[in-house]
Amino acid sequence: MELLARTEALLGDLIAFPTVSSDSNLELIAWAANYLEGFGARCEIMSDVTGLKANLLATFGPEGNGGLVLAGHTDVVPIGEESDWSGDPFSMRERDDLLYGRGTCDMKGFIACVMALAPEIARWRLTAPVHVALTYDEEVGCFGARALVTELLGRGLRPGMVILGEPTLMNVVDGHKGCYEYTTHFCGCEGHGSAPDLGVNAASCATRYAGRLLELETALKTRAPEASPFEPPWTTLNIGRMSAGTARNVIAGLAEIEWEMRPVSFEDAAWVLAEIDAYADLLLPDMRRVTPDASIVREVIGEVAGLMPERDNRIAELACSLTGANGTEVVSFGTEAGLFQSLGTQCIVCGPGSIQQAHRPDEFVARGQLDACLTMLRGMEGALH
Repeated sequence: MELLARTEALLGDLIAFPTVSSDSNLELIAWAANYLEGFGARCEIMSDVTGLKANLLATFGPEGNGGLVLAGHTDVVPIGEESDWSGDPFSMRERDDLLYGRGTCDMKGFIACVMALAPEIARWRLTAPVHVALTYDEEVGCFGARALVTELLGRGLRPGMVILGEPTLMNVVDGHKGCYEYTTHFCGCEGHGSAPDLGVNAASCATRYAGRLLELETALKTRAPEASPFEPPWTTLNIGRMSAGTARNVIAGLAEIEWEMRPVSFEDAAWVLAEIDAYADLLLPDMRRVTPDASIVREVIGEVAGLMPERDNRIAELACSLTGANGTEVVSFGTEAGLFQSLGTQCIVCGPGSIQQAHRPDEFVARGQLDACLTMLRGMEGALH
């Protein structure tokens, strides 16, 4: 009970930091580093290029490869209309064994569990390191995790196992699709609608480009792996927004398409990008016959790798034994886990709370979920001797 009470108190502290992705997370990171250093962790704060965001890597036990990473992101989504909340989103409150506040389940609940366990981790007889990794900007493209993974690669540091504590109701997840997001910009040449040959219609070019994306979307259904665990089993494409032009009688000089891809494999992602970029190259010569400055630019908003299920996943087996799960699952939402997997590390996603509560007014996590998470994390000690 003492451990759970400490977890709840820490969760309240974490919620009080309004770390919306558009704002800085430095105060939370400094607070967390100070707390973990108090129990003997070696803490390193890694700032981004703006100096307004930072990752925290805290280490217990020996240096070197192997061991376990307990990972979570510190940013939260905006609160939306405050009137949709029954109280201050950044002041945690309790009702009927549910703890309310922005980030309670996504995903400061897991971070609070990890931090509450820090005094015990400090006493574990570790023969491999335990890292606590807190990242920035997961909600807008996993930029913090990408920077952290790049740093670890540069140091030649390869953790053995990672638990990413996104809300899964404490189910053990070992797979999810990737999420690749793009905006493609089309620059043509404006003119009067009565003389289409004297301009370059960016709207027309964007429409043809969108048509090619739809063709690729259909083709992807035939590429679904035979034993794909996902639903649907193939890589999906979605055109989310298109915009172009200023008036019906003006040749559109500018256009853009916002689109995403959720690949089941790295090969699918590479194939789609090669095909759509080749199609853009086919469109450009006609555009540039009228204006040499015409362009098609595919802007990368975010490329978040999927988490691919693996055989003989030690951390998955251990987590299942500790939670009582009959096996692992796959989910439709994306996480930072695929980035950590790219290190050659075995990964799972497992944390308190439901993804159905994430990004909603009156977000909450159940007290029992926090307790279950603490039980799982405590059980990890035996794997690290």
